[in-house]
Amino acid sequence: MAKNSASDGSNARWENQEVDTRLVTLGRDPARFDGFVNTPVVRGSTVLSPTVADLEGHTGRYSYGRRGNPTLEGIEAALAALDGGTGVVLTPSGLSACSLALLSCLRAGDHLLMTDSVYQPTRRVCATVLKGFGIETTFYDPLVGGGIAALLRPNTGAIFMESPGSQSFEMQDVPAIVAVAKAHGVTTLIDNTWATPLYYRPHEQGVDLAIQAGTKYLGGHSDLNLGVISANEALWPRLKAMHGDLGITVAPEDAFLAARGLRTLKVRLERHQSSALTIASWLAGRPEVLKVLHPALPSDPGHAIWRRDFSGASGLFSIILKPVPKAGVDALLDSLKLFGLGYSWGGFESLAIPFDCASYRTATAWAPGGPGVRLHIGLEDPEDLIADLTQGFAALQAAC
Repeated sequence: MAKNSASDGSNARWENQEVDTRLVTLGRDPARFDGFVNTPVVRGSTVLSPTVADLEGHTGRYSYGRRGNPTLEGIEAALAALDGGTGVVLTPSGLSACSLALLSCLRAGDHLLMTDSVYQPTRRVCATVLKGFGIETTFYDPLVGGGIAALLRPNTGAIFMESPGSQSFEMQDVPAIVAVAKAHGVTTLIDNTWATPLYYRPHEQGVDLAIQAGTKYLGGHSDLNLGVISANEALWPRLKAMHGDLGITVAPEDAFLAARGLRTLKVRLERHQSSALTIASWLAGRPEVLKVLHPALPSDPGHAIWRRDFSGASGLFSIILKPVPKAGVDALLDSLKLFGLGYSWGGFESLAIPFDCASYRTATAWAPGGPGVRLHIGLEDPEDLIADLTQGFAALQAAC
C-alpha cells in the first residue's frame, strides 16, 4: 500500500520527466537488488525482527507479507505516481477494487448514486453486498452532469462514475458532478479502466478514488487478474485501513506481471488507439452498421467531453448494427478468425462479444436501434482485422 513516493525515492527524481521515461523508471531500484533491472518476486509471509523491541515496535521496513513486500511496494509506488494520488492499494481483480473502494467510503444507512452505465458486475455488488449492509443505491442517467444535485439525499455518501460507460460508452461530465459532490461533502469514485491514468487523470479533476482493472491494459497480455485503487489525501487513510482490515493482498507474481506490463503500457496503448480509430472509422461507413459508439470519433455524442478531459483513447468501443435477426449477428461473430469471442479486454489480442444493456438498465432506456457488438482492437495489423470483419459481414448477410 504505497504512498505517492517510490520505495526507492525515485519518484521525486523523475517527477518532471515525460511519461515514457516515468513508465520505465518508476518503482525500480536496481541498486537495492544487486543490479537486477526488475524488482525480484519476493514470496513470503513471515518477516523476522532482530529483537523483541523491533518486533513489538514494528521498526522494520516490513512486518508481515500481507502488509507488503518489495515486489508489491514497487508497483504500488509507480501507480500512485502515475495516478497523482496519495496512495495505491492492489486487489485481486478489478471487481474487488470497485467493491473495496465502495466499502471504504460507505457505511450502513448511507445512500449511493451509481451511474446506470456502470460495469454490470459492479451493479450486482450494489444489489447484493451493499444492500445487505443497509446501503441503498439509486442508479442515475450517466448524462445528468450537474443535474445530479437533484438526486442527492441527506445521507448520500458517494457518487460512482464510469466514463465512458461500460459497453454503451456514454461520456460523463465528471467536473460538473465532482463540483456538486464537493459542495455537499460527498465522496466521488470513478472506474478509469478504459483510459488508464495515461489518458485520463481523475484526481486532477477532484475525484477522490480512481479505480482501474489492472487485468486489462496494465497487464496487457490476458494472463493477469488485478485491481488498482488510487486515493487522494482525504480518502487514503480510510482506504488503507479497510484494505488492511479485510486482509486483502495480491500474489507477488501478479504484482511482478503488473510491473512488467507497466513498462510497455504507453507504446501498447498508442497502437491500440491508432488501430481502433482506423477500424472504427471504417465501420462507420459500412452499410450493416447503424452507429459506432466511440467517444474519440467526432460523430460521437460524447466527443466534446472526451476532447476536453482526455488525452487519448483505448482500443475498446462498440457498434450498433442495423436491425438483423440474432442468427445474423451470431453468423458474423462465429465466422471471425482474428477476433476471439471472450470476456475481458486489454490484452494483445482482438475480441468481440454481443451485448444488450436493456435487461439491466433502470434509470435510462437502452434502445439503440439494433443489436450491439463490443470490439476490442488488439495489436494485430488493422488491415488484417478489417479483412476479417469484411468476411464476417458477408457471413451476416448470407445468414439473413
